Amino acid sequence: MSPHAPASADAPAAAPAIPPIRIGAFTLRSRLVVGTGKYRDYPTMQAAIDASGADCVTVAVRRERLVDAQGRSILEFLPLDRITILPNTAGCFTAEDAVRVSRLGREILEQLGNPGAGWVKLEVLGDRTTLLPDPVGTIEACRELVADGFTVLCYSSDDPIVAARLRDAGAASVMPAGSPIGSGRGIANPAAIRLVLDRLKLADQGGSADYPVIVDAGVGTASDVVDAMELGADGVLLNTGIAHAQDPVRMAHAMRLALDAGWHATRAGRIPRKLYANASSPWEGVITHIPGE
Repeated sequence: MSPHAPASADAPAAAPAIPPIRIGAFTLRSRLVVGTGKYRDYPTMQAAIDASGADCVTVAVRRERLVDAQGRSILEFLPLDRITILPNTAGCFTAEDAVRVSRLGREILEQLGNPGAGWVKLEVLGDRTTLLPDPVGTIEACRELVADGFTVLCYSSDDPIVAARLRDAGAASVMPAGSPIGSGRGIANPAAIRLVLDRLKLADQGGSADYPVIVDAGVGTASDVVDAMELGADGVLLNTGIAHAQDPVRMAHAMRLALDAGWHATRAGRIPRKLYANASSPWEGVITHIPGE
C-alpha cells in the first residue's frame, strides 16, 4: 500500500514526517525556533512556546530582567527537560561585546546543565534604528567564537556575499533577515533570500545542499512562514510575530502549522504560473447536447 494511502475510508492519509534539522552538533525536532522576549507575562510565553511545538527557544543573555514584577524567573517557565536554550547576543553593537556576552551565556547554561551550552545565535548590530547587522563586526566575532569552540548561528542581512563570508568564517548556520527585526513585514526581498539560499546550498556556487539556512526576523503572520519555507529555507526563527499578536497562543499554533504547510508544499512541486486559464477538464468529449433530443 502507498505510504500516503488512507488506512481506511474514514482515515485521511497522514502527512509525511518532517525530518529534524541538524546544526553542527545540535539536532532539533522542530524547524520553528521561537524567542522568549516581548510577552506580556511569563505564563503567556510558556503557553505560546508549547503551542508552537518548538524544542529550541532563544534567550537574550543581556535581558534587562530575568525576574518579573512578581519575582518569578523566566527559567521557571521554560521546560528545561525538553527545551534547548539558544543564547543570543541581542543588544551587542561590537564584536568584542558579542564575544563577551556569548561566553557569559555559555557559563550560565553550563551551570544549568542545559544542552544549549556551547552554541550561540550571534547578533552584532549596526545601529539602533534599523537593527540590521554589522557585517564586519559579525564576521570578526564569528571567527573568534568558532576558534573558541562555539557552534555559531549568524544573524545576517540578505546579502548573499556576506552570507558566504560568514559560512566561510565557520558559521554552522547563516540566518538571513526576512525584514528588519520586529517589523512584521515578512519576506521583504524574496529574490535576495533566494540568492542567499543558492549561494549557500548549490554546489556550483560553492555551497552544500545540507547547509542549514534559517530565515530570521520580520515575520508577522503565518503566511510569512510559508513564504520562507517555500523559498527553500530550512527553518524559521521568530519572536515578535507571536509575542505581540492579539492572541499569542493561537498565533503560535498558526506558525507551527504554516511551517509544516510550507515544508510540504515546497517538496510537492507547485504548478507553473501561467498568464491564461487552463481548464481543469478536457474540452474533448464535452457533451453539447442530450442524446435523444
